[in-house]
Amino acid sequence: MVTKEVIVVGGSITGIQTAIDLGNRGYKVYLVEASPSIGGRMAQLDKTFPTNDCSICILAPKMIEAYQHPNVVPMTYSEVAGISGTVGNFKVKVRRKTRYVDMEKCTGCGECIEKCPTKVKNEFDMDMGMRKAIYVPFPQAVPRKVTIDPVNCKMISKGKCGVCKKVCQRGAIDYDLRDEIVELDIGAFVVCTGFDFYDMAKMPEYGYGRIKNVVTAMEFERLLNASGPTMGHLVRASDHKEPKKIAFIHCAGSRDQHHIKYCTSVCCMHSVKEAILAHEHDAEVETFLFYIDLRTAGRNFYEYLQRANKDYGVNYIRSKVGKIKEDPNGNPVVVYEDLKAGGLKEMTVDMVVLAQALTVSKGSQEVGKTLGLEFDSDGFIKIPEILSRPMDTSIEGILACGFCQGPMDIPQSVAQASGAAARVMELFETKKA
Repeated sequence: MVTKEVIVVGGSITGIQTAIDLGNRGYKVYLVEASPSIGGRMAQLDKTFPTNDCSICILAPKMIEAYQHPNVVPMTYSEVAGISGTVGNFKVKVRRKTRYVDMEKCTGCGECIEKCPTKVKNEFDMDMGMRKAIYVPFPQAVPRKVTIDPVNCKMISKGKCGVCKKVCQRGAIDYDLRDEIVELDIGAFVVCTGFDFYDMAKMPEYGYGRIKNVVTAMEFERLLNASGPTMGHLVRASDHKEPKKIAFIHCAGSRDQHHIKYCTSVCCMHSVKEAILAHEHDAEVETFLFYIDLRTAGRNFYEYLQRANKDYGVNYIRSKVGKIKEDPNGNPVVVYEDLKAGGLKEMTVDMVVLAQALTVSKGSQEVGKTLGLEFDSDGFIKIPEILSRPMDTSIEGILACGFCQGPMDIPQSVAQASGAAARVMELFETKKA
C-alpha cells in the first residue's frame, strides 16, 4: 500500500512551490522548515532581477497560500530527525522545536517584543541590526507568531526576567514547553534546503570584518531594503555617510582553486542589480563592477547588463582584484590587475560590496546525512542521472531541487520545484499497484 503523502524539507520559494503544486493535486504535504517562518533567502532580498520587482511582494502571497492551503501542513521551527523504509512507505521522525509559545494563543501583537529588555544581533539582517530575545523573524513572517531564543532569553538561560510572560494578555508564553518528536508515514520526500554564504574570513586579503566599509552582497541588500537595519537608507558603517563611489567585487571566493572552484551562477546579475538599485537610491552615486567574466545566460539578462550601463552609468572593469586596503579616512582601496588595459592599478572608493560565493547549506548537509544521500565533490546533493532524472537522488522516492543540488537562480529553482512535484506524482502512479 502506497502512502500518498509527502514531506517537503525547506520552506524557501522552492519548497513553497513544491508544496502548493502537490497540494493542488490533492496530496497531503508536510512543509518542514528549520526557522520560525517560511520564506527562505528570497525574503531577505529587496528586488529581483532582471525586472527589479519587489521580492517580498512576489513571495508573500505564495507564503500565505502555502500556509493556508487545506492540503499543506506547515511545520516551522522543525527538522527531520530520522527516516526508515522505502519509496511509498517511508517512516519519518520530525523534531518540532519549542518556541516556548502556545501557537494557538499567540496573536503576534508584539507587546512582548516591545517590553523584552534583551537585544541581540539580528541574523535576518545579516547581524547588522538588532532584535529581541523574543521575536518575529521579519515583518511579513508566516506564521506571524513570536519565538523565544533560548540561548539569549534570560528567563530560560538564567531563571531571571519573565517580562514577556507578564505582559502577554493571552497567556501564550510557557517556559515549560519542550521539543516534541512527531512520527509520520509518507510516500515521498523532497529536499529544498537552499544555500549558505561562504565565510569571507577565509579571504583576509579582501578586508572583510577588518575594514568597516567592506560588506557582502546580502548585507548590502539588507541596507537597501526598507525593512532593513537602516530602513532602506544607504549608509556606510564607519561614519553613517552616504557612499558616493561603490565598488562591486565579483567572484569573491568563487571560481577560485583555493576556495570555491565552481561559479555560483547568480552573482553577476545580483551585483548588476544592486548597482542599479544604488543609483535609484542616489542618482549621483558612481558604481564600478570588477569582474573576471560576466555570465548573463538567462533570458533578458544581457539586455539588463546593457541597460545598467546605458541608463545608470554602471562601469564594468574586467579585472582580478588582489586585495583591498584602507586609507587613513576609512575608505577602501581596491588593488586590481586590469585584464583589458594591463598593469596593476588602485581605486579608492567609499564602499566595497563583495559578491560572496554561495555554498550548499548546512541544512542540506544535515538532511542529506540523515537521509543517507550521496554528495558530489562540491558538497551538493548528488543527482546520479542528471539528464534523464534531474531531481532524483541516489535513493528512490527522495528528490532534491533548487540550490541544494547545484547553483541556480530563483526562476530555475521554481521550475525545478514544479518538476519535483510532477515527479512525485509519477512515482506514486508507478507504485500504486
